[in-house]
Amino acid sequence: MKGSRNFSCCFIVRRRIMENKLNILDDDILKLIEEKKAKPDKTIKEHTLELIEVLNLLRELGYIKNDKIYNLVEKACIYHDLGKLNKEFQKRVNGKNVKFNETKEVVHNILSLYFINSKNFESKENYLKVAHSVLNHHNYCNNFDEISEKEELIKSLIEGFKTYKVKRSTISKLKSIVSDIDSIKVKGYLHKCDYSASSGNKAEYPNNFLENGLNNLLIKWKKGTKEATWNELQNFCIENKDENIIAIAQTGMGKTEAGLLWIGNTKGFFVLPIRTAINAIYDRVRKDILNNKGIDEKIAILHSSSLEYYIRNITGDTNEKEEIDLMNYHKIGKQLSIPINISTMDQIFDFVYKYPGYELKLTTLSYSKIVIDEIQAYGPDLLAYLICGLEKIAELGGRIAILTATLPPFIKDLLQKNIKFIENSTAFTNDMKRHNLKIIDERINSEDIYNKYVENKKLNKNNKILVVCNTIKEAQKLYEELKILINNEELHILHSKFIRKDRLKKESEIIEFGKTYDENKNIDKKNGIWISTSIVEASLDIDFDCLFTELQDLNSLFQRLGRCNRKGKKDSSNYNCYIYTEIDTANLINGDKGFIDKRLFDLSKKAIISCDGQISERDKINLIDSYLTTENLKGSDYMRKYKEIYNFIKDIPSYEFDLNQIDLRNILSEEIIPSPVYEEFLEEIKEIECKLANENISYYEKIILKDEIRKYTVSVHPNDIRNYDRAKQKGAAINYNKILLSKYKNEYIKVIECKYDEAGYKRIKYGETTRSSNIW
Repeated sequence: MKGSRNFSCCFIVRRRIMENKLNILDDDILKLIEEKKAKPDKTIKEHTLELIEVLNLLRELGYIKNDKIYNLVEKACIYHDLGKLNKEFQKRVNGKNVKFNETKEVVHNILSLYFINSKNFESKENYLKVAHSVLNHHNYCNNFDEISEKEELIKSLIEGFKTYKVKRSTISKLKSIVSDIDSIKVKGYLHKCDYSASSGNKAEYPNNFLENGLNNLLIKWKKGTKEATWNELQNFCIENKDENIIAIAQTGMGKTEAGLLWIGNTKGFFVLPIRTAINAIYDRVRKDILNNKGIDEKIAILHSSSLEYYIRNITGDTNEKEEIDLMNYHKIGKQLSIPINISTMDQIFDFVYKYPGYELKLTTLSYSKIVIDEIQAYGPDLLAYLICGLEKIAELGGRIAILTATLPPFIKDLLQKNIKFIENSTAFTNDMKRHNLKIIDERINSEDIYNKYVENKKLNKNNKILVVCNTIKEAQKLYEELKILINNEELHILHSKFIRKDRLKKESEIIEFGKTYDENKNIDKKNGIWISTSIVEASLDIDFDCLFTELQDLNSLFQRLGRCNRKGKKDSSNYNCYIYTEIDTANLINGDKGFIDKRLFDLSKKAIISCDGQISERDKINLIDSYLTTENLKGSDYMRKYKEIYNFIKDIPSYEFDLNQIDLRNILSEEIIPSPVYEEFLEEIKEIECKLANENISYYEKIILKDEIRKYTVSVHPNDIRNYDRAKQKGAAINYNKILLSKYKNEYIKVIECKYDEAGYKRIKYGETTRSSNIW
């Protein structure tokens, strides 16, 4: 009973302290907010106190360290909804089916501006920062235009209340401070508090578990190997936890653990370029470090298919007594409330477009640590978004770690232009020589691959061969040539033009085939060829005996080498990597065609052409440092595009873009079902479509059913769909009905006539005459 009384007393004291903060308001306003509603079930006072409670939580977690910012946000919370006192809003909030009428009402955030007493601030600047946050905490319209166009209506709505004149000069000043650092933070924290209080979800869950989880992981390792300890890279990250760092470390050095050790017990974002890599790290952390306990308050994935991934992989896979509410888990993850986040770049760096409300995301990142893994994997456009965003995060107080296997000097120079980093004097590598290179100044060909495969087989050598092509077209060509010569059971192909069901199966198969050790801890020995593309560069943990690859650039080449003799446990005294330096020139960037930067390719070819024999990890880094310099990249297409995007982003005025206009990835693709797949699985697809048409199923069930249908989809270029549609109109292609995903006509998946077989999706040439009158 005594403990209960103490808790009750503490609650009452805390409540009174919060209520006392409202005393900056006039007595009449204080009385009104006790009875007037902010929401159908809450008074303005209740809602305001909830915001202050959220604000106190953020301070207790250490996410607001500056007293000045705290006090300004507190005032913004107190003033933000006073505009709801107006009679028209009260009619709506208390009535049923009363809609907003713009001829009678002005949005409450504009009216709230007039309730702010500038005398409650130490300076005019502080008043302006709070006034800006309150005025713009919603963007239902152009707030500044509305103020000038509806002066009389505003006067009538605030008549009878104690309000304060807002001069036109004040409005001009409010427009000018939108990019001020304090203004961004005050508005960002206000959004965070308001959204949390309105949704009933926590603004932030504490990170009081990660360091302990990592220590337990090390204890587990010690049980297997007594000498196990954090390595040089990981200790560097521990020692520089409060700094921005750059760490270059070869594959297999434990960059994931290093990044997590650097984050420690604070809020963190781990940013990777590929979804499959994100999913793999998420699974490793939740299972190996968090032991699948309380994950819905500890770790989240942020990418476009995160909910579907949760549904497929978490249900029934935790140690919780009760199942996780996956819908809510996904929701609070999207609200950035979970402490550890594994994310794609586009999910968090879209704030660079300064859309209305972007301050919430940027402010959250300002008290977080951000790990960027494999930064060299981004093209010039995404790199520009990323560096522009990192500069802003650093300016507001966020911490950044760049962890990568390779870092070209020209990218390092771009990073260090406006951000101060600590870096190790040398890259983290060992003396192991895993790779023995043979450079061949020819196009990659099936004959060389076949001859090596047969030779290895005759000599009973380890014979797992990986072939990596720059394009799917080249991969499919080699596959078609080799399948005439090799047993189908020993020849495989993997690329992004397989339907999801087939791709997931193939990814599992290549991981199983490409494991280093068998069940007896001996080197796993198999015969087989896998042909693939750049999708194997960073996302799959595979270890082949021999690599045949086209050259693209040094960065991607060294990533590809990392899929061969990955752990360095295999003999490399003879050639195990064959690099072909002649490529299809159509793939070089020329105007809007091609995807390989010619300058990067030429420099990479020049760097590698004289290599022959074993190469160390240090040798690889030296090649990159010598050739991929800022000086050598001057005037290249890559740098031209980078500067163009960077300068565009830097100069974007606040609130120019809406969030729904932004797509950082600018992915030119659309999901379709290939016609052969549709015909083979027609019964299953129609059954799912029929279930989706049932209006009685829950939202959760709809998500599961839509995910089921997407197992049969592949992403293709919009041109493929346009060509098919044109052929259909001419009667030169079979007409397939769309697969409806809901009652809304714009939510569907197209079926297009094409070829699809064991080599994946392929375009077809449509004829000039009607092929079939069938409509599926």
